[in-house]
Amino acid sequence: MRFEVSKVLDAIERRLSTDPALARGVVDLAEVVRYADLDGGRPANLLRLGLVVDAFAAQLGEENAAVYTVVHRGLLSDADLTSNERMVVRRWADDGLVEVVPAVGDRVLEVADLLGLPVLSRLRFEGVRERYGWLAGQAGRLMAPVPGKNGAVLVAQMGGGSVPVTGAPAPSGTQMLGRLWRCAEPGCALFGGGGGTFADLAPVRRAGGQPPPTLHTGRPTCPRHEVPLSDAGARPLAESLAVRVGGVVRQRFVVAEGEPVTVGRAPEQGGIMLGQWLTDEARRWISRSHVRFEMRGTEVVAQDVSTNGTGVRPGGSMDEAERMILKGQSRSLGPGDLIELYPGVHVGLARHVTSTGPVASPSVMAEAPTMSIRVVDR
Repeated sequence: MRFEVSKVLDAIERRLSTDPALARGVVDLAEVVRYADLDGGRPANLLRLGLVVDAFAAQLGEENAAVYTVVHRGLLSDADLTSNERMVVRRWADDGLVEVVPAVGDRVLEVADLLGLPVLSRLRFEGVRERYGWLAGQAGRLMAPVPGKNGAVLVAQMGGGSVPVTGAPAPSGTQMLGRLWRCAEPGCALFGGGGGTFADLAPVRRAGGQPPPTLHTGRPTCPRHEVPLSDAGARPLAESLAVRVGGVVRQRFVVAEGEPVTVGRAPEQGGIMLGQWLTDEARRWISRSHVRFEMRGTEVVAQDVSTNGTGVRPGGSMDEAERMILKGQSRSLGPGDLIELYPGVHVGLARHVTSTGPVASPSVMAEAPTMSIRVVDR
């Protein structure tokens, strides 16, 4: 059972991100782990984050939707979690996958405000409505995880409606998010070079993927160490792209200055592998490395590097008369343009790509043992 739980936590880990270009919602981990009514288990359980992650993916209609997770520092030593769960949270913190703070306060709302994301919480945030007017004014920006028929579901608070998830920074944070920041604290995982206990095992973090500073002190400050941040220059230009296969958004990725990304059936390490979502015929057609995306100035450029050529659907049009073919050529992506590797396999700017069919993606909880949430394993 311990092995099965570890597999679930690894699956959850792949859905955590403090990268503004990839995160789709914001959660307070110390709150989520205590939603005992989701499973009827022990007082605190880290696996409940997986239930919320699954519910969020279903709500968005997106297979691998990532959440920005804020963690109260006290959770790292919370005796209600198992020793293994505490170790996992510390690893996530050292890897910069979650943001640890001395006190959560309204940090969850601040991140959501700066990045234009919804908050997954049961709290009503009654005392801060004046500061965050969208809590009552924008439908779907605050969603409560509640028990559902097969796990958790999300219910919109204070207005209901659809989820306006754009991932676009609010105007007040645009200038700050356009800069890179450095923390004076050695080994800061969010605004430094890392260097924690698990630094040698940490995933490679792209240069411009750091989270937003907190502004509650009146200047950009590290939310974990509460020290002012120094300006390290302009953040590299970057765009978030989305892969849609079979009508479902399967994955998001970021193309940044000096960091091109190759998409294909099974590209080399660092590329976006589509093979797991493809039919046999699509696998035969799509090259291992099929199309390369890079930033050129402010534009994202797609270059065909395949054997069979790459299609372009201008403005997302499915009219065959408008379809273009690239063979060793490049093209800048315009708003709504879709790069077609094979019929039904598309890549485009994330803000213009949504799922067009139902999501039937694997749950991050698929490997969870039936009774794992009821067993105290210290």
